[in-house]
Amino acid sequence: MRVGILGATGSVGSATLDICRRFPDRFRVTALAARSNGKALLALGRELQAEALCLTAPGEAFSPDPETRFYRGTRGLLDLVETEQVDHWVFASSGTDAIEALVQAIRLDRDVSLANKESIVVAGPWVLPELRRPDQLRPVDSEHSALWQCLHGEPTLRLRQLWLTASGGPFRDLPLDRFDAVTPQTALAHPVWRMGPKITVDSATLVNKGIECIEAMRLFAQPMEKVGALIHPRSQVHGLALFQDGSCKLLLSSADMRLPAAAALAYPDRLPLLDQGFDFPGPEVWDLRFEPVDPIRFPGFTVACRAGQEDGPYPALLVGADEVAVEAFLSERIPFFRIAAVLDQVLSSYDGPAPASLADAVDLVEQGRRKARSLCGMSEEVRPR
Repeated sequence: MRVGILGATGSVGSATLDICRRFPDRFRVTALAARSNGKALLALGRELQAEALCLTAPGEAFSPDPETRFYRGTRGLLDLVETEQVDHWVFASSGTDAIEALVQAIRLDRDVSLANKESIVVAGPWVLPELRRPDQLRPVDSEHSALWQCLHGEPTLRLRQLWLTASGGPFRDLPLDRFDAVTPQTALAHPVWRMGPKITVDSATLVNKGIECIEAMRLFAQPMEKVGALIHPRSQVHGLALFQDGSCKLLLSSADMRLPAAAALAYPDRLPLLDQGFDFPGPEVWDLRFEPVDPIRFPGFTVACRAGQEDGPYPALLVGADEVAVEAFLSERIPFFRIAAVLDQVLSSYDGPAPASLADAVDLVEQGRRKARSLCGMSEEVRPR
């Protein structure tokens, strides 16, 4: 299978590459893309003998080998997907830049592994109708992969409730009167996952879990009231599905992004990862304790879920506002507890129409950014770190 990876230098891209390296007889990586870090992208291309590379960030110097096809910019992502003969595209980058490329990959009837929340949260109403067959799109985020696997063979009309799980991040047990003292350094110390700064802060506020609930609403065609989240500190269970007969399926595994990446790449097969020494938390250490999300401790989760319930323009506004609010916190322009307030103000202040097209939805992301910049006292354009 010829594999292309967009977001190859990030954490999900690295997890996917690890699986491809372990099974070279099954997966050949032929195309790679990254937003920046051209040096790392070039090194990966040489190691894997990739035929094509794409760097989307403007201005960064990059000198690919003469025999390597090279694409540049956001338009380059679309050209990469349209031109390269790839069987399975992995969308592991963040942001909205790859939405057009995702739609084109689907239209070309390619298999797609997706770990890009924005593509579904912002553009789901236009992306998902393009799917040509069941399981053409396979979620890679650990929670959505868990639900996808729990729902195999289950008509969704039998569903009563879906739950995603959250570790609760570094502040799950922090006394509320100490939130004023939260710093970027403490927010970036996630107790379970190793991720980029933006998603790590989103995990501390649980805004990410609200955004993931919106994503699950769209992916599995459920009303928002049927999608929720539970605090599960051990991060052994990643998703649960309750059915109308009272039975509940859950997926339990190690907190390792390589597992959902492997499930998506190899579907409907399962790779022999245990034979390669992958960890499995045996029954003797299973901890199945779950707690509801505390709205006082995690107001950002409540705001994000409200955006999903109201739908229309609000998920896109939320995505844009959150990018800016997190950057403002990381640059110490606003305190940690202000992130949720900024999101709430952005959503509450909007009085325009719902998006009528994909272009409208992407524009709403930028409107959310602009309003959040104003609220945070920022004039310059920011991108998620």
